[in-house]
Amino acid sequence: MVTVANDLAGPVGAHSTQFDDGAYQAMVGLARHTASLNGFINWWSDYGIALFLVLAAVWAWRARGRGMAAQASVLWVPGAMVTAFVISALIKLAISEQRPCRVIPVGHIVAVCPGAVDYSFPSNHSVLAGAAALAVWGLDRRLGIIAVLNAVFIAFSRVYIGVHYPHDVVAGLLLGSLVAWMGWRILRAITVRRAAVAH
Repeated sequence: MVTVANDLAGPVGAHSTQFDDGAYQAMVGLARHTASLNGFINWWSDYGIALFLVLAAVWAWRARGRGMAAQASVLWVPGAMVTAFVISALIKLAISEQRPCRVIPVGHIVAVCPGAVDYSFPSNHSVLAGAAALAVWGLDRRLGIIAVLNAVFIAFSRVYIGVHYPHDVVAGLLLGSLVAWMGWRILRAITVRRAAVAH
């Protein structure tokens, strides 16, 4: 079993009043009953982000004969991730929501509970996943389906391993997706304007 004791959960006087406390505890309970999956899900929670870069590289390889503009568009995948992460980090500092594993006495979670100043809302992993998924979707719909499924699984995994509330990951996916979508809108507007000037 890969779970570790979470001796930081539920310190004296701490409590959670989040509307999705029950959903969080149910997910942590699921992790206890599916211990054989804990190691993989914990690993993918951290490293599944790399799949988005692989998908972007696949698209870049397929598009190698389409010209510089098409090749350059793949850079929005890491670009969206970095932009969304910076925004997420600022929101985290402004809201300063404690991790559920620090305020809900669940006893054991799959991952080690992050430190007290490593805040919960929104989930950075989910923000990165949402941004990358929509950026890949903008490149190619078929690769985008794989990217979206990966983003949803990463978000699910963050609650499953015990380090985020459900609302943290939902907000993260939405924020990341919004950043990527806005970026695509801006990039396409620039492309159209350049094409109009060229003619």
